Parts: sequence; C-alpha cells; structure tokens
Amino acid sequence: MLGQGNGIAPVSGKERYVILDLLRGFALFGICLANLPEFSLYTFKSAEQMAAMPSAGMDHIVRILQLLLIDGKFYTIFSLLFGIGFSIIISHAEEKGSNGFRIFYRRMFILLFIGFLHIMLLWSGDILMLYALMGMLLPLFRRMSDKGLLCSAGIFLLLPVLVDGICELAGVRLSDPAVRLQWKYCNLYGITEENFCVWLRDAESYREVFQFLIQGACVRMQEFIDGNRYFKVLGLFLIGFCVGRNKFYADIQGKLPSIRKIALIGLCVGMPLSGLYAWSGMNSHPWGNAAHTAIYSMSVYPLGFSYVALICLLWQRFSELKVWKLLAAPGRMALSNYIGQSVIGMIIFYGIGFGLGAGIGLAATELFAVGIFLFQLIFSFLWIKFFRFGPLEWIWRMLTYGKCLNLRH
Repeated sequence: MLGQGNGIAPVSGKERYVILDLLRGFALFGICLANLPEFSLYTFKSAEQMAAMPSAGMDHIVRILQLLLIDGKFYTIFSLLFGIGFSIIISHAEEKGSNGFRIFYRRMFILLFIGFLHIMLLWSGDILMLYALMGMLLPLFRRMSDKGLLCSAGIFLLLPVLVDGICELAGVRLSDPAVRLQWKYCNLYGITEENFCVWLRDAESYREVFQFLIQGACVRMQEFIDGNRYFKVLGLFLIGFCVGRNKFYADIQGKLPSIRKIALIGLCVGMPLSGLYAWSGMNSHPWGNAAHTAIYSMSVYPLGFSYVALICLLWQRFSELKVWKLLAAPGRMALSNYIGQSVIGMIIFYGIGFGLGAGIGLAATELFAVGIFLFQLIFSFLWIKFFRFGPLEWIWRMLTYGKCLNLRH
C-alpha cells in the first residue's frame, strides 16, 4: 500500500452524475468502433488487398461513414471527460481538507504505469500514457480564469495546423527518427511490408505478439508526433476542466439554452466539414497535410461537442427512463472496459486466439465492434449490481488513496 488512509476517498455512488457515466459509455462505444479495424488487422492491408476483398464495396461505404461520424469525435469526448474528472478530483479533495494535487499526481503516475503495461503487453494504440502525461500539466492552469482556459485551449487546438504548415513548407517530418527506429527493429525480427498485415494473425506464441508490439510502440510515438496529438489532448483537457469547474453537468436543465446552441452550431458546422474531411481522407489529402489538419480541427471538435450536447438533451428530456442505468454502466468502469476491448480484440483476431484477423472486411469488423460493446454493456450492468467499482478501477483507486477499499456494495 501507499500508506495509511488520509481522510479522502473516491467519489461514492451517491455522488456520481449519471450523465457523465452515460457520456463515458457513449465514448467507449465510439472508441471501439474506431480502434477495432486495427485490431482486426484491416488497416494494415494495402489498398490492393482491400479492393480484392469480397466486401470491398460495402467496406468503402463504411470507411466513408467512419471518417464522417467516428474518426476523432469520440476521443474528443473522452478527453473532455478527462478534464471534467480532474476538476472533480480536486474539488472533492479540497472539500475533505486534503492535498488534492498530491492525490491527483499519484493518480496520474499510476495511470501512466497502466498505460505503459497496456502499450507494451496488449495493444500499441494506447492513449492512457499520453493522457497521464498531459494530465500532469493541468494543475498549471488551475488558477486561470474561464476565459483564459478557453483561449489557451483554442491555441493548443490550432497549433497542429501551424506546426503542420511549417513542416510542409520546410519539407520535414518530425517523426523520421521514430520511423527509422521502427523499421530497424522490424528488420531485426523479420517483420516486413509483405507480412505486416498477417504477422499477428499467424502468431503462434505471445512472444511473436510481443515482438510486434515493441515496433508498434514506435509507430504510436510516430503517430503522436505527426498528429500533434499532445496539443490536441491538452486543449480538450482545458475545455473539460472549464466545464467541470463550473459544474455544467450538474445543472443540465438550467443550461438547456446553451446546450441547444452547442448542438445546433456543432452539427451545422461540424457535419458539412466532416464530409469534406472524409473526402480528403479518402483521397490521400489532396491539398496537403496542413490543409487536412485544418479541416480536421474545424470538423472533428464541433461535431464531437454536438454529440455531447445531443446526449445531454436526450438524457434531460427522457431522464425518467430506466434504460439510462444500463447505458451508463460501461462508463462507470471505463478503464476496465477500455483495456478489456484490447484483450477481447487480441483473443478474436490474433493467432494466439481465434486468428480471425486479416480475413474480414471493415463492415464485418464494425459489426464485431458493436457485438463487443453490447457484451461489455451487459457485463458492466451485472457487475455494477454487485460491486462498487470495475476491477481495474478498484485497483487504481486503492493505489491512489493508499487504503484498502471494499469492492462489494
């Protein structure tokens, strides 16, 4: 343990806001839809291999819908919720008269370690390490005004456009060292472009999976650098922190005019530009990376915000429905479900499991994603009936608060 109890404990079930759990569950569904094509090894296929699949026509339509409605939107929601969570952790700690920052940093270091284990042992597409590292910067903005927070967030969200523009003019890629390191490692273990999309499907032991995951960590580093993901995440964290600090989620009824505006503006701006973003993505960024990044920024964030607003409006309008408890259940154990999606994906698609990877198209992959989330939804609902936390949440909280917590209700 980390020490004796210090008078502070996790938020109790009675203190939870259903709308936040509902949004987390919704974000998890979208993340499953976004991530499973990589788990199924579909995204590792060449354009020729994709076109040769029997489901190529349907896959093409699904890919357009994925870019239009899914890509970037759900990690936007998850990042907003992380910022809101930060504000709740600090306010809860201060109410108990304890050092909120000490608790927060302990929580972040543990999350960093969980993310490290995730990226090294299960899936190279991990986001938790980046969340933990960027989250450690949030206390620096704690005393900033709401206007200052939103202005800072806007700057961070627009910086990727500037960085990509400069790199494009200079003809450089910031991630070149990571790319060289990746292929140096691949050559060492015989991972080539020819066997890249079937390596995991044909893996006969976890050792082979682990060899692939090591180079996958290099790829992830490359993605974070090329995509300027750190700026984007920090900007979204700051918006979420501003929302959380003002307890926007605690008075949905009183904030209805603002929520309706966010939903309307987000849809009117985000949907047409997401169509443009989808076209650009399907045509290999014909205007260049900087233009594609600009379209991403102007489409993904407004549409992601509108998703949040629409869920809030539905929840407020039909708050008496009991189905919300079912839909919110995955969000109450979001960490367990996020890691769980990686475990399930490995079992279904890798050679050490059922080995279905690289054999199905994008449309079938997304049907698997829906099935996986439905399983998680039912499992989470049943689990929460008997336990206070998800299994990983329980461990995370005990390490964070330095005390043994009762798992059962």
